[in-house]
Parts: sequence; structure tokens; C-alpha cells
Amino acid sequence: MSGAIDDGERPRSRGRRRNSDTDARSQIVVAASKEFLAVGYDASSMRAIARRAGVDPALVHHYFDDKATLFAEAVSAPVRPDLIVREVLRGPRDRIGVNLVTVALTAMEEGKARDRIVTLIRTALGHDFAATMLRQFIVREVIRRIADELDVEDGELRATAVASQLVGVFMVRYGIRAEPLASASIEEVAQRIGPVIQWHLTGFPAPLDTRSPRAE
Repeated sequence: MSGAIDDGERPRSRGRRRNSDTDARSQIVVAASKEFLAVGYDASSMRAIARRAGVDPALVHHYFDDKATLFAEAVSAPVRPDLIVREVLRGPRDRIGVNLVTVALTAMEEGKARDRIVTLIRTALGHDFAATMLRQFIVREVIRRIADELDVEDGELRATAVASQLVGVFMVRYGIRAEPLASASIEEVAQRIGPVIQWHLTGFPAPLDTRSPRAE
């Protein structure tokens, strides 16, 4: 009889531990996100993150093998790629470039999304693992899907060309906040940058003239 009572109590005990584990892990991830935003990736440390989270450093290492793993969790994509793609592809084909800029900038206007993506871009400039994350999110999960839906040739090259435009806008508008782009309306930016992205997605460059210039 006592064995039956013990068996009934164990699942509840495990459930309480799971809730506690989830809370502690979430607390660490939130603290890590704040630490990375405050001082950058290189200056952050597992010990500093533990201190900000109010936990023992050993607990941080219990959940995350290293700083890179914790960084990946802390800056995990704050927007849904599938929803972005669906929204961008809604409407006329010749408006896809404008739609993409509009949807992307609208998502970036939300504080957490903006801070996380800018942090990811900055870290990607000096760390391969962050560059991989950024490439997977922006190129593979968003732009490449759009290019595939358009069924155009050179989809991968087109996707990376579009990414170069979007990442540049993100950094200038939200990273270094250069005016007047930083305060321009989303509509104006979309009307200016959208056609360039549209061309990258659907345009075809003229053949290069490879003939050598005639000697004078």
C-alpha cells in the first residue's frame, strides 16, 4: 500500500521539478539576452549572466554547454519566418519587393525583435556560428522560400543579394541609426528599397560585354 502511495507521489514531485527547471532556464535566457545587448557577445561571460540571473554559475553550465549555445537561445528568431513569407507573397507579384521591406521593417519596429536581430548581425561579423544563424534565418528561412515560390533561376544568388540589401537597411536604420533613414517612415523606405529588392528577385541583368577595349 505504501508503495502505491509512493508511486502516486513521484510524478507530482517530478512535475514540480520540471516547472522549477523551466523557470530557472527561462530566467537564465532572459538574463543572457540582456547581458548580450548591454555589453556585446565578446564581453559577456557565463558568470556575468549567472549574476544577472541571480543563480549559481554552475546552473548556467548545467543548461548550456557554452556561451555560443546560450547566445543562440537568447537571440532565437523573434519573428515567424513562415508568417513573413505568407504575408510577403500575398498580393501582386510586382509588389513583392515592397511587401518584403514593409513586413520586415514592421517586425523590426517591435523592440525585442529589433534588439535581437541587430545583436545577431553585429555578432555575426566576428563569429562564424552567429553568421550561420543569421544566414539560416534571413536567407534560407525567408528569402530563399520567396525566391523558390517565384520559380526563378539562380534562386540562391538572388536570395543572398536580397539579404545584402535587408541587412544593410537593418544596420543603418536600427544599428547605427543614421538619419534620415532611421526616422523615415516604413512606407517611404519600402517605396525606395522595395524596387531594388524586386529587381534582385525577378530581374535579369544584361549580359556583360567581355570584349577587350580596342587600343587607341
